[in-house]
Amino acid sequence: MRRRLLALGCVCACLLTACGVLPGGGGPERRTVTVWLMKDSASPAFLERFTRAFERTHDDLRLDIRIQQWTGIGTKVQSALGRTDGGGGPDVIEVGNTQVAQYVDGGGLLDLTLESMRDWGMDQWLPGLAQPGRFGGHQYGIPWYAANRVVIYRKDLFARAGITEPPKTREQWLADTAKLDSRATQGIYLPGQDWYTLSGFIWDEGGDLAEQTSAGRWEGTLQTPAALRGMAFYRRLQALGSGPVDADEEHPPQAGVFAEGPVAQIVAVPGLAQAITEKNPELEGKLGFFPVPGRTAARPGAVFTGGSDLVVPKNTGDRPGATAVVAALAGTTWQTDLARTMNYVPNKTTLARAVADEEGAAAMAAGAARGRATPAAPAWAAVEADNPIKTYMTEVLEGADPATAAARASRSITRSLADG
Repeated sequence: MRRRLLALGCVCACLLTACGVLPGGGGPERRTVTVWLMKDSASPAFLERFTRAFERTHDDLRLDIRIQQWTGIGTKVQSALGRTDGGGGPDVIEVGNTQVAQYVDGGGLLDLTLESMRDWGMDQWLPGLAQPGRFGGHQYGIPWYAANRVVIYRKDLFARAGITEPPKTREQWLADTAKLDSRATQGIYLPGQDWYTLSGFIWDEGGDLAEQTSAGRWEGTLQTPAALRGMAFYRRLQALGSGPVDADEEHPPQAGVFAEGPVAQIVAVPGLAQAITEKNPELEGKLGFFPVPGRTAARPGAVFTGGSDLVVPKNTGDRPGATAVVAALAGTTWQTDLARTMNYVPNKTTLARAVADEEGAAAMAAGAARGRATPAAPAWAAVEADNPIKTYMTEVLEGADPATAAARASRSITRSLADG
């Protein structure tokens, strides 16, 4: 027991090492590979298993895994990528999938296209993780794990309304939600500024939030016919509940709204179900999950895919060691372990079976196959900092002309992407 506690103590520390596991006399000297992973991305137990197994099969390498906080990580990573002192920095870094663009733009990442094509099966990666890490035909970000929104619903309220199975198309979703919506029950709680959910509807219609012109300039595209069709569907769905038109899903937290109910559905990551049942234990066993429906029953709707990629700084002193760590973390064995441990979506569509027995994760994996990320503009963070998409959504839901409001928001997006 004492040895177990000591091992866990090593894993939980911000500086995670092999806890002194070094080869005996006569063995090869180990090179240290420094890995930055984000807080709560993987459990201490997972990191302990991975570290021991990796060092057992790579007797020339020693892992130094350092846990990082999300707050302020962008500046810290940029500083690490700019190091020129020849050592001391990370060799592998976990970054948010939508953050890769800004690091590529600074020229600080290693091109991993060869390994991706030859060894890592890039043709099977989830698009929402792979595409944000790819620029100019070169792969810099290697998909690690994904999470995305699904529909969390009340099975008892669906049954009471005579709905025997979750909808497979957007039109059926509207019809079922209208059937659920009444004086006593919200058919769906959908706040007016849930722009991640709106993004999926826009992508389903063939539109986007912003696009890069042939001249290389990024421009907002909310005013396009496809994007306007996505907003029109959002407006129809949002009207089948009492979600505030001038707030997002965190104000108030929608887990609390759902728990207090009665609410038939919300759009959220499956993990929110735990917070719901903690607030209202009577809902235990009554919650179900299904992928956001698509335009046809042939495939689920597009969804925003959040998650992380692994990158290797160009200034690493040990490319072979760094790529060995990436290969292991992104490979089948540890992807399966991570998905089951953390209820994530694995990085490949072919690994979805790893979470098939978990209803929420399985619904998430089905949607992730059509996942997308925000535009790969290096300055996209500037758009989110003062998000004009939220303002646009509220204006439309309050009765403004959609085309006029969309054009205004697109101009704001264009300015942010130019100034960022």
